[in-house]
Amino acid sequence: MDDILLLEAIERYLGGDMDATERNYFETLRKNTPEIDQMVVEHSMFLHQMDIYSVHRNLKLSLQAAHSKLVERGEINEGGELTPKGRVIQLWNKYKKVVAIAASVGGVIALVISGLAIYFSPVVNGNQIQQLSKAIEVIQRNQQYQGKLINEVKSKIPENAKLISGGSGFLIDPKGFIITNAHVLKGSGAVVVNNKGEEFNAVIAHIDLDKDLAILRIDDQDYTPLASLPYSIRKNNTELGEQIFTLGYPRNDIVYGEGYLSARTGYNSDSLSYQVQISANPGNSGGPVFNNNGEVIGILSTRQAEAEGVAFAVKSKNIYTLVDELAKNDSSIEKIKLPLHSSLKGMDRRKQITSVENCVFYVKAFNK
Repeated sequence: MDDILLLEAIERYLGGDMDATERNYFETLRKNTPEIDQMVVEHSMFLHQMDIYSVHRNLKLSLQAAHSKLVERGEINEGGELTPKGRVIQLWNKYKKVVAIAASVGGVIALVISGLAIYFSPVVNGNQIQQLSKAIEVIQRNQQYQGKLINEVKSKIPENAKLISGGSGFLIDPKGFIITNAHVLKGSGAVVVNNKGEEFNAVIAHIDLDKDLAILRIDDQDYTPLASLPYSIRKNNTELGEQIFTLGYPRNDIVYGEGYLSARTGYNSDSLSYQVQISANPGNSGGPVFNNNGEVIGILSTRQAEAEGVAFAVKSKNIYTLVDELAKNDSSIEKIKLPLHSSLKGMDRRKQITSVENCVFYVKAFNK
């Protein structure tokens, strides 16, 4: 496709000007051609920056127009100085109450907007990347619903503990070792919940902030270790365009998502991560990313704030490094045996999900 025609098509796609048939064709083309997908992402970010420039430019023009009117009325001279002070004092005395009220209202609005922004979008890297851990307010808001689905038995979170954050995690050893993102574990302790709503106490065994990974160990007599894990953990990089799927807890029950690998590196060419084209929401942090063969290729961690469907996953080979670090730092912990073989190869997707979902947990972090 000619570059100019392609850019025109991308603009019409982003602007919602395509009919249903044309849009479906373009989305299929985008899905099967990573280069075009990347162009869509980059053009979307470019248009966003242009919008910001337009707002700044319009503000500048408005200020210039206001300045010209003040000069015409004689309230300021061309040097920018105010006309006689008496006039200024009169204006101030007349409007100071209105100014004070406006300043107070403006301050309240600014605080509310800031609070909402922090509440809905925990961001890093200059507001470009959003972590996918779940804000504790969301967890607390869902407690009544969880009473039906998750907390049918008494919660194992300590009575006076304060919930901090939430996310997803998955088993890397059937004895109860779980991998998740470091940013999910903002507290001093955690409980994990399986897809049946059963809660288990867990301890934080190891955290690596640089890789944004952490290992939890289930420490609960109610937990029954599995015989084996149905999936394997890939040591090598995966192929561009490979189909992927994930399971996690952006809601209170487990959620499935699918997409494809769109870049071999993460944000700003981060070699520790992949870029994936997949729907990801707060609560997906720490969830496994599988390929069609049932191999874990990554751990979902962040998404790009201004690009729809662009997320990032820490490469699975980092799990091996993390396990080695834990073995060196704490010899008392039973050796972790990572799964090396997948029994999911050749299964249809529904059977793969059924085999995997009991290995994926909802992680809730708290401070005592």
